[in-house]
Amino acid sequence: MSIMKTSTILSVAALAASIFVSCNKDNGDTTKPVINLIEPEDGDELLIGGEHGIHFEMEVSDNEALASYKIDIHNNFDHHGHSKADDATVAFTFSRIYNDIAGKKNATVHHHDILIPANATPGDYHLVVYCTDAAGNESYVARDIVLSLTAPEHDHDED
Repeated sequence: MSIMKTSTILSVAALAASIFVSCNKDNGDTTKPVINLIEPEDGDELLIGGEHGIHFEMEVSDNEALASYKIDIHNNFDHHGHSKADDATVAFTFSRIYNDIAGKKNATVHHHDILIPANATPGDYHLVVYCTDAAGNESYVARDIVLSLTAPEHDHDED
């Protein structure tokens, strides 16, 4: 057999082997993390200007490893047109990424570090929690919440 024919046969065999291997190769982690947002609940009324932060509690899990979660709060004044607050108040926004769950398969998150300032505009808001695993898969949970000047303050003795 000529060197050219042998080279062509080997090239075709290598290509076929790589196609076979890539078709049967595990494509990695494609499973999204699971979020169980316990508090705040959908429709919860949260106190503006309270001394304690929002009671935030959730359980997250992943089949491989978690990476981070993000909490995002933004107004829903005109039910998602995002109108402007009046001059005396400011539409409250919050966006923070937390990495304290990195590398874990399961985590319970509980904190009170989200403070609603006294000048926050009362009304309808969205609270969205995003969770990302180590492979980059992301899931999210969204809640409708209400910021109010008359909501009861969370009792930390319940924790």
